[in-house]
Order: sequence, then C-alpha cells, then structure tokens
Amino acid sequence: MPKLNQHRIPQLTWAGRDFLIHSAATVVSGLGNAGAPIATAFAILRLGGGAAEIGWVTGARLAATVLFLLVGGALADRLPRHRVMVAANLGNALSQALLAVLVLTGQARLWQIVVLAAANGVGLAFFAPASEGMVMESVDQRQAPRAFAVFRTALNSSQIVGAALGGALVAAVGPGWVLALDAAGLAAAGALRLFLRAGAAPARQPSGPGMLAELREGWREFTSRRWLWAVVVQYGVVNACLIAAESVLGPLVADERLGGPRPWGLVNAAMGAGLVAGGLLMVRWQPRRLLMAGTAGVLMFGLPAATLAAGAPLPLVGAAMFASGVGGTVYGVSWMVALQQEIPAAQFSRVAAYDWCGSVALAPVGTAAAAPLAGGLGLGDALWSCAAVMTLLSLLVLAVPEVRALVRHSTPAGSGAKRLEPVAA
Repeated sequence: MPKLNQHRIPQLTWAGRDFLIHSAATVVSGLGNAGAPIATAFAILRLGGGAAEIGWVTGARLAATVLFLLVGGALADRLPRHRVMVAANLGNALSQALLAVLVLTGQARLWQIVVLAAANGVGLAFFAPASEGMVMESVDQRQAPRAFAVFRTALNSSQIVGAALGGALVAAVGPGWVLALDAAGLAAAGALRLFLRAGAAPARQPSGPGMLAELREGWREFTSRRWLWAVVVQYGVVNACLIAAESVLGPLVADERLGGPRPWGLVNAAMGAGLVAGGLLMVRWQPRRLLMAGTAGVLMFGLPAATLAAGAPLPLVGAAMFASGVGGTVYGVSWMVALQQEIPAAQFSRVAAYDWCGSVALAPVGTAAAAPLAGGLGLGDALWSCAAVMTLLSLLVLAVPEVRALVRHSTPAGSGAKRLEPVAA
C-alpha cells in the first residue's frame, strides 16, 4: 500500500485535547441552536402571534442577557471557566426542554415562552464571558488567529446543518421537536465540557478587590480605548437592526411570500455557509488594518434586509444571506484579533462583558420596535430602514481615526499573554 503524502493532510498539531473537546461541544450545541430560533418563531406564529409577539420573546432573551452579562464577566475572572460553562449549558438545556414540552403538549402561552426565553438569556450571559477564554487557553498564543478561524468554521458548519434541518423539521413534525433536540444538544455539550482541564480560576489574594471594584477596573479598560467603544456603540445599533430584520421581520416575509419555515431554514443555512466560507478565508488572510477589514464585513449585514424588502426571489435572498455570513466571520475574526493584542489578559473577561453588553443592549429595543415600525411604514419600508441604518453606521465608524489606524502586530503586544476569543455559542 503506498504511503500517504503527509504534506497534503491538514495538520492540527497545535490543536490540543481541550481545543478539540471545546470545539466538539460547540458543534453539538450549534446544531440545535441554529434551528431553535426558527422553531420558536413559527411556534409563536402557530399560536396566532405575529411580529409583536416574536419581538417580545426575542427581546426578553436579549434583555436578560444584557442585565446579567457584567455579573457573568466578573465571575468568569473569578471562577474556573469550564465549570461556569457547564452550569450555563445545563441551565439552558432545562429551559429549552420545558419550552419543548409546553409546545408539544399544546399548553404553551406567550408569557411562558417569554419567561423561558429570558431564562435562556441569563444562561447565555454567564456562558459567553466564560467561553471567551477557552479556545486560547488550549492553544499556543501564536496560533490564536488560526485557532479562532478554525473554531468558527466548525461552529458555523454545524449551523448550516442545524438551520436547514431545523427548518425542515419544523415543517415536517412541528417546532416542539426542534426545541427538544436543542435541549438534548445543550445537555450533551455540557457533559462534554466536564472533561475540559483548561480554564482554572486565576490565583487571587484573599484580600483582593471585590466584584464591583473589578467591574470598575474593567470599565476603565473599556472606555480608555476610543476604537473599542466606538465600534461597540456602532455595532450595538447595527445588531439591533440586524436582529429586528432577521429574527422578527424575516420570518413574516418567509411566512407570507417565501413558503414558510422550510425555505427560511434554507436561507439561514446559506448564511451559515457564508460564515464557513468566511472562516476558511480568514485562516489564510491576515489583514493588516484589522478594523477596516472588520467594517467591510459589517457592510454586508444590510444585504439580506434589502433583498427581503425588494421582494427578491429565494435564491437572491440566499445569496445575500451568504454574503452577510462571510462578512460576519471577517468582522468576528478581525475584532477578536484586535482584542487579543490590545486587551490585558487579566481584564479580558470583564472587557468582553462590556463588549457584549454594548453589542446587544439595543437589541431588545430593535425587536420591540420592529412590529410598530412594520405597522407604521409597512413591512418592506421597515426592512429598507434597517438596511439603510446598518450601512450608514458601518461607514460612519470609519470617521474615528483610531479605527482606521489600528493595525495587526506581528506578535501579541506586551508579554504575549493576551487572548483571541471566540464568540460564545
């Protein structure tokens, strides 16, 4: 038998045991997480709800995340991160399982869905800052950009399958079974993360500062960098418009014109394919001007809303979602490389919590305003407005000199102990 050419086989010698376990857990939970928003939206529609009800449920989850993120960020710098992630995974599995039972038995009421969505948001608030450090704790710091790109590619690959499968299952067997699968995936991910060895709590002095003092220290780190808070403020508004367009208004367009949950799942899978393509691109491409490249990615976010507003056919909507997915990964990787090289490791989780707060703080407002906006302007004009705001703000942030000037370092600044972190999933 001829010997295999080892130079043609992708080498992952830098990917240690913890990296592989964390990536596998994220893929498992990502399969369900991609289908759950589709299932929840169509469960609400089948209960007789509309844009307002979908907005309330989405907003409740996001508002709970915002309220608890700072506490989650502080705890992530005080406790073993993998234990925090396990607890959050299992808590979210329980909330999704309860929602699945209510939907499957026909007992679901809007207030129950809102409460369980808020519980899910609390779990995310504790999971996200803790998850932020795990990838980089399990690889050599010189491999940080590659590790993040590979991690996101694996996550987004699972979301392609999850979105397509979720839409098909909602159409075939109903949303309750999709929610049940999400609960099972979250429980399995939590079980896998029990085997993680990274993420031990940092050494602390018994007389060290309290949580409020640590949060103030993280706030000083956050506000002292104009490029950081400028991008976060910009992204907070963009994210509100994005969620309003794709989580509230998009399912309505799909229900009215595109054919329901199955085609909506397919276009969400197209976005997942774009996210994967962006990850493969960022494994190879290392842009020097990090935030310029990231802003170019955010400019793609308005394309799905524009095609939905224009009444474009399904293939064109899918192409726009694909382009938006590519832009999302270009932005995500560029942003995390910037944070890795600029933020001290000791304050990273707290700064990440402020980043998350700013990025999602306005999302509940966007979801709550989506239905009145659609009612006042019409569905098409509401989507056009979302697309216009996302595009304009993505251009305006380039007026900040520090955004244009921030460049990639050949090696991490300072001691080299800074991290590149994945967005939690």
